[in-house]
Amino acid sequence: MTSFPLLSALIWLPILSGVLVLMMKNQPTMAKQFSLWSSIGVFVLSLGLYTGFDATTAQMQFVEQASWIPAFNIQYFLGIDGLSMPLIILTTFTTVLAVWSAFECIEDRVEQYMAAFLMMNGIMVAVFSALDAILFYVFWEALLIPMFLVIGQWGGPKRVYATIKFFLYTFFGSVFMLVAFLYMYSQIGSFSLLDFQAMPLSFVAQFWIFLAFLIAFAVKIPMFPVHTWLPDAHVEAPTAGSVVLAAIMLKMGGYGFVRFSLPMTPDAANYLDWLVISLSLIAIVYIAFVALAQTDMKKLIAYSSIAHMGFVTLGMFLLYGILANTGETQGAILGLEGAMIQMISHGLISAAMFLGIGVMYDRLHTREISAYGGVVNTMPVFAVFMLIFAMANAGLPGTSGFVGEFMVILAAFKANFWIALAAATTLIFGAAYTLWMIKRVIFGDVSNHHVAEMKDLSRREFMIMLILAIGIIGLGFYPAPVMDVMHTSVEHLVQQAMTSKLP
Repeated sequence: MTSFPLLSALIWLPILSGVLVLMMKNQPTMAKQFSLWSSIGVFVLSLGLYTGFDATTAQMQFVEQASWIPAFNIQYFLGIDGLSMPLIILTTFTTVLAVWSAFECIEDRVEQYMAAFLMMNGIMVAVFSALDAILFYVFWEALLIPMFLVIGQWGGPKRVYATIKFFLYTFFGSVFMLVAFLYMYSQIGSFSLLDFQAMPLSFVAQFWIFLAFLIAFAVKIPMFPVHTWLPDAHVEAPTAGSVVLAAIMLKMGGYGFVRFSLPMTPDAANYLDWLVISLSLIAIVYIAFVALAQTDMKKLIAYSSIAHMGFVTLGMFLLYGILANTGETQGAILGLEGAMIQMISHGLISAAMFLGIGVMYDRLHTREISAYGGVVNTMPVFAVFMLIFAMANAGLPGTSGFVGEFMVILAAFKANFWIALAAATTLIFGAAYTLWMIKRVIFGDVSNHHVAEMKDLSRREFMIMLILAIGIIGLGFYPAPVMDVMHTSVEHLVQQAMTSKLP
């Protein structure tokens, strides 16, 4: 037990802040200010996880444990390692930007809107730190409620359709995960994730548990062919909703694979790695072509998110092919670290792209590419930022978008040349659909008088864009601070994934 329950503070402080904000009815300015400062406070507090983290061990740190439902041996069990800690800091950081970005564009039921994001902050931290399966499941499902309300209340004209589709897809996938948890509990009488990782399982049991996890996490990432809810949800969601959805919620699926699938069902993961790799390559190549055909900026970036998250799942499941080919673990570690860096990088880039589109939408109230043109002439500062974000989205060296993708492609070469070749095409396709959008929206002559009247960034918008640009370029040139804290945990995960659990 730690002297100060830092993880509990990071979970319950934003949730409590959300409850307090709900009481600020008809006081929108106070609700906004309180939400911003409380989210900044939680972010600063979360940095204590980084400064107090021991990167030399793969053991769980900042552990908190208390009995919750003794009759079923369900515990309030929290802890983090090098895989979850960077995702928690990304969560608290993104929440600050999401809350700040909504200061001017949200005027209706402000206190409810802000409260939803504060509560999502706490719930997402809980998902990344829960070490009890039921605790994990409760928070995993609880996150659907505030996101459902954000899209359903403040979304676009088809928001009801988008929210119901989002809820049904993600809820459907989660049911399979719960069944897997209950089966493993029936075998050992514990819901501890650490006990699940240590328990022996027959190949048949691993096979079905792996498929249950695959369905749950594939929907959340989302992977082909269960990806269709994401573009609808993004298009209808308000800007901050899209930011949190892309930057954090998709990462929960990737986190599920490294926390559950690889360490708990290593033999089944080895047997079925071809399935995940195939679906990842389809997402990388096919979805990129779908992105090229989009006329709505948000939908284009939503599809690009699916392609980029394909890199995450590819990097995670290359390890068995690498080990079979080379017999050494360095390539497997490279692929997994690349996948983790890609998750952090995509969180920053997708947040930046959606916030940039939100800036234009606030001025013109349309996301159609054809409605723009020549924005650089009226918003030159904004155009510079969008160009930086677009280059990062395309994977330009020197930006964070390049680091994770390059590591995964390098790892893919150790597994199979053709897999690496197919994965590398994303650098071409990513540049194609991103630069095609930038060319038509940002450059050229001013297309109409509405664009001519657009005002450049306000001070608040400039600061948000600047913070994201520094993060994207900083991680691109110097990813070591993130890679160093996860390296030992990734090595441990590779050992778990290599060790058979057959009884």
